[in-house]
Amino acid sequence: MSTEVRKGEPIMYDTFERNINYLRISVTDKCNLRCIYCMPKEGVELAPHDDILRLEEIEKIVRSAALVGIKKVRLTGGEPLVRKGIIELVDMINNVPQIDDIALTTNGLLLPDMAGGLKKAGLKRVNISLDTLSPGKFAKITRGGQLSKAWLGLETALETGFDPVKTNTVVIRGFNDDEIDDFIALTCKMPVHVRFIELMPIGESDAWAGDSYVSTAELVEYVSGKHEIIPEKEVRGSGPARYYRVPGAPGTIGFISPISSHFCSECNRLRLTAEGCLRPCLHSPAEIDLRTPLRNGASEPELADIIRTAVNSKPEKHDMQQSGWRGNRRVMNQIGG
Repeated sequence: MSTEVRKGEPIMYDTFERNINYLRISVTDKCNLRCIYCMPKEGVELAPHDDILRLEEIEKIVRSAALVGIKKVRLTGGEPLVRKGIIELVDMINNVPQIDDIALTTNGLLLPDMAGGLKKAGLKRVNISLDTLSPGKFAKITRGGQLSKAWLGLETALETGFDPVKTNTVVIRGFNDDEIDDFIALTCKMPVHVRFIELMPIGESDAWAGDSYVSTAELVEYVSGKHEIIPEKEVRGSGPARYYRVPGAPGTIGFISPISSHFCSECNRLRLTAEGCLRPCLHSPAEIDLRTPLRNGASEPELADIIRTAVNSKPEKHDMQQSGWRGNRRVMNQIGG
């Protein structure tokens, strides 16, 4: 692992020479939905309130991470918009000089009332989880959610001027794999960037993901056989999707392949749980405690040193194909994806 300075800004590399510049922060383990591949029907045991990082603690970690090269931040959950003070937090992070991009992943239900405040505070980009365009299927996969509310969130994100607006669509065989054409039609009508994501054996989906898994290769073969699509340059952001566009469409189609063609060699991110644990790899249970030294008075440079140590332990690749979610005590809503 090495750190260098270019044009006055730090750049951090891990032991495999990947530039680590992206921090995903879970601001809460709470969610207002119960998606079947994310958490059990009864929900999960939430962390005690005092264990969750306070806003000013998150800000201090971001400032510390910025000292060693973090430039991009994404806020996740659970559902980040249920976190009290989320707009204030965006503003706090926006005032960290080295941070040049703040994004949010959300289910969209609370966006209509909060989009304007988030945009004014400095939020630039929004990803909305949207696995189906069918109200009945949406209620089933979210265990009671209303598609109309998520759709209004999507429309509000576009109207507010977030750019780009992306959707995350986990493709599940026998559930929504018959809606691929509908999502492609959506990109022809709206400037939305639809990303089809392979189902990962994570948390609740670990036991049944194999039978429901649809590979990117299968999706691309299907899409290219029915639609004229042309490669598109990367849509702004830090993601690993390969993008295509139907000629003339305002939106794009993306494919994310964490299983069949994992993007570990290009991984540039760290993840911070709501309880203040830093995860160098989403699919590894290894975590580094930042909350304890933070609450014991560690300075920003001292926290930056711990972050460097975490980066040094980042593995070359995950072994999810072989091990699934074995050894992980957290489900997805507790990590932030």
